[in-house]
Amino acid sequence: MAIPPVVVVDPPRPARTRRQRAEMFAGLKDSVPVGLGLFPMGLAFGMLITHSGLPWWSAPMFSAVMYTGTLEFLLIPMLLAAAPLVTVVLTTLLVNGRHTFYALSFPLHRVEGRWAKLYSTFALSDEAYAMTTSGEARTWSSTRLVSFQAFNHAYCVVGALIGALVGSLIPPRITGLDFAMTALLVVLALDAIRDRRHDLPTPLLALLAALIARLVTPGQMLLTAFILFTTALLVRYVVARREPVRA
Repeated sequence: MAIPPVVVVDPPRPARTRRQRAEMFAGLKDSVPVGLGLFPMGLAFGMLITHSGLPWWSAPMFSAVMYTGTLEFLLIPMLLAAAPLVTVVLTTLLVNGRHTFYALSFPLHRVEGRWAKLYSTFALSDEAYAMTTSGEARTWSSTRLVSFQAFNHAYCVVGALIGALVGSLIPPRITGLDFAMTALLVVLALDAIRDRRHDLPTPLLALLAALIARLVTPGQMLLTAFILFTTALLVRYVVARREPVRA
């Protein structure tokens, strides 16, 4: 009995691949509004690099490797002044210490894969935290979360590259450019408040912590405000746990 020839049929494209591409595209769309603030920041950083006399390639390199926002701007004068390593380390801890508090509620458990978790931890920024911990983002998939962070990262790197390359053609000071990031964070904060209208005490506690930090430690307002705000939330949580449940 003759054995029929084996016909090899190429398997159809897996549905999982199509779903991942759709999630990546969704992450891209989610990142566009954030990019309107991150790209100008990268542009300003690239211009600062050029006007400081550093090589143009250091702008995208710093943005890609450090990706620290405000700290990048602070490190440039310290680098030019050959600041001691201890000063650089302390500045980094004070400025980026807020990321420690972000990690308490950032949805890293939804990120799948060791390398994806590692990159998601590295790319944790103010914007990523604000966007992924409220509203519809609570149901985002791993691919959508990581893609969103990656596109945000890319906005900064590309902005820094363009700013460094054309920095000599752009005036050193453009009115309003430095306010783009502040405006973005204000909008994200308002969205978070609107999403949690039932939880009015939380933004009031944040405002109170910011005012106290401004009065007590104006030089380290951000870190102090985060410590006060986190302490207030922990105290409120403990008090709420001790209250008897009403039938």
